[in-house]
Amino acid sequence: MVAETLNEDVKAVVARWKGKEGNLIMILHDIQDRYGYVPREAALEVSHQADMPLARIYEVLTFYNYFKLKAPGKFNISVCLGTACYLKGAAALIEEVRHILHVDEGQTTKDGLFHLQIVRCLGCCGLAPVITVDDKVYSAVKRSDVVGIIAEHSKNV
Repeated sequence: MVAETLNEDVKAVVARWKGKEGNLIMILHDIQDRYGYVPREAALEVSHQADMPLARIYEVLTFYNYFKLKAPGKFNISVCLGTACYLKGAAALIEEVRHILHVDEGQTTKDGLFHLQIVRCLGCCGLAPVITVDDKVYSAVKRSDVVGIIAEHSKNV
């Protein structure tokens, strides 16, 4: 990421939301949509451009689970741990992903390919248990399916 490009991006985003109620959250959403996370350099630039204390920016970034402070993997694996998924064996799916990828919740594999996140509900309760990889939904997943799901995305690199 080139610092000049980041600074120009942040400047444009701050200008677009300047003077609007709740603008900090919208600014941070725009930055994360562009980079996949909110880089520290971007937070510093938002502080400068919006004339806002850096502590306020990190207050928002760390309060909301949506925001990421580290670059995510190429593929984001979400395992639903909502009630329906939990009752149908989601915990075993999480353990299998951890075992195969050697990561814990919120971590990215060393090769940068996969990022594991546990979510409370994906809104697919009738399809439980559910795993998503980016926007692709896998339903009625069994522990033995996990290796194939990961392999499917590994070959698309």
